[in-house]
Amino acid sequence: MIDLEEARKKAETAVLVGLVTDDQTSEEVKEYLDELDFLATTADIRTEKRFVQRLHKPEGRTYIGSGKLQEVKAWMQEHGTDVVIFDDELTPAQQRNLEKELDKPVLDRPRLILDIFAQ
Repeated sequence: MIDLEEARKKAETAVLVGLVTDDQTSEEVKEYLDELDFLATTADIRTEKRFVQRLHKPEGRTYIGSGKLQEVKAWMQEHGTDVVIFDDELTPAQQRNLEKELDKPVLDRPRLILDIFAQ
């Protein structure tokens, strides 16, 4: 199990993940990721890459599809990225599943905001 608190303290680089759904346009997701990038910078985390996937609705188990998940994992391994930050709120099960698959700490927007205020 990943010690999230310790991992967050060490995190210097991140990838951001957003989802274009039936409820959100590509333009809206870009704006949300711009804002998430600003929040990450506020938390002293440098964004290295953004991943966006188009789905009708989030996947129940991992929020994003398995192909996109493998793409994110491969990119993070190749570039030594510390953490992945999702634009939307994840369920506890999604967060656990993602951390298990990625072997990296996973944050969502609400958790990142709470971490900023806790600093």
